Amino acid sequence: MTTTTSTASPAYWEPLWADGRRYRKLCETEKQLMAEHLDLGCGLPALDVGSGDGALARYLQHKLGYRTAGIDCSPSAIALAAAQDTGPGPVPAWQCLDFATSDLTTLPDPAYALIACRLVYRWMDDKRSFLDRVHRLLAPGGTFWVVTEIAGRRTTTDPALLGLGISPADAELLTTGWSVVRTADLGVLRCYALHP
Repeated sequence: MTTTTSTASPAYWEPLWADGRRYRKLCETEKQLMAEHLDLGCGLPALDVGSGDGALARYLQHKLGYRTAGIDCSPSAIALAAAQDTGPGPVPAWQCLDFATSDLTTLPDPAYALIACRLVYRWMDDKRSFLDRVHRLLAPGGTFWVVTEIAGRRTTTDPALLGLGISPADAELLTTGWSVVRTADLGVLRCYALHP
C-alpha cells in the first residue's frame, strides 16, 4: 500500500528545501504590484506564511517598512532565510512553524497588519481552515496578500502541470467574505489584495 504525503506538510517540504530546491524568485513586476496594492508598513507587524528563502519577508521589512515575521514548516528553509540576514539593521524574525497545524499563539504578534502568502495557498489541503486562521490573525483594516498560480495558464500539454494552480472554486473560496478584493495578473500567477 502506498501512502502519499500531504503537500501542506513539513514531511513534503523539508526534503525539497534540504536538497537545494528553489522556487520562483520575487521579480520586479511583483514588487511593483506590492507597491501599488500594499500600504507602507511604518513598523506595523507583517507575517509571511511559507516564507521559504525569506525574499518576500526581507522585502516587506527593508523596502516596505513592516516589522516582519517569516514562518515556514521546513527547518531548512528557515535556516536558509536566516543565513541571508547579513546586512545592517533589523532583520525579520524567523520561525519554523506549520501555519496549518501549529499553535499560532507562539507567533511574535497577536495580530498582523499584513499577512502575505506567496505560492502557498494552492498547496493547502484544507483551504477553508487555512483562511479561517488568516482571518483570526489579520488586524482590523489589514491586508491579506496572496500570490498563487491559476490552473490552466501554463503553456504546456502536460496535464500534471496544467493543474498546478488553483481552480475557480479555490479562487472563489479565497475571495469570499472580504469587503475589498483587488487582483492583478502576473503571467500564470494572480496577485490578490484582500481586505476585511
